[in-house]
Amino acid sequence: MVAIIAAFFAGSYVMKLYQDSTPGAKEAKAMESQYRPGFELPDLAGKLRNIDEWNGQVVVVNFWATWCPPCLDEMPHFIDLQKEYGVQGLQFVGIALDEASKVQEFAQKMGVAYPVLLGGADALVVSDNYGNRLGALPYTAVINREGTIVKTYRGEVSRRSVEKVIAKHL
Repeated sequence: MVAIIAAFFAGSYVMKLYQDSTPGAKEAKAMESQYRPGFELPDLAGKLRNIDEWNGQVVVVNFWATWCPPCLDEMPHFIDLQKEYGVQGLQFVGIALDEASKVQEFAQKMGVAYPVLLGGADALVVSDNYGNRLGALPYTAVINREGTIVKTYRGEVSRRSVEKVIAKHL
């Protein structure tokens, strides 16, 4: 039993070292404690949405695509978290790097109940501004009520991990 616990912690430590040393890790980490960059992108209805409309809320910005399996795996957690914590001031904002028709169909099928924005090349610029220099997907940034990025995730994030950060800032 002790060996199993030791192996778990050793594995967790090695994974943390790997994530912190992979290309783009420094840039993503450097965004933490920075004021969030501004952006304006169209939603699925074509209406321009600005990050400022969610000032004063805890905002989770998630860059994703319909062709990205880890993106699709984490999305049900985001939908559930939005339902659970939305009344407390949580707002997820999905930024899709994909064709509008595919995003629309997928969002309807999944029951996404938070804003989904589209951007193509503009979304890539926004992603880069949020510290995602390599354009990895999924990429997620958690922003506190004051507008400061408190956590970034390169790759799929677990519900438990993101919920822990969200809960600290609600």
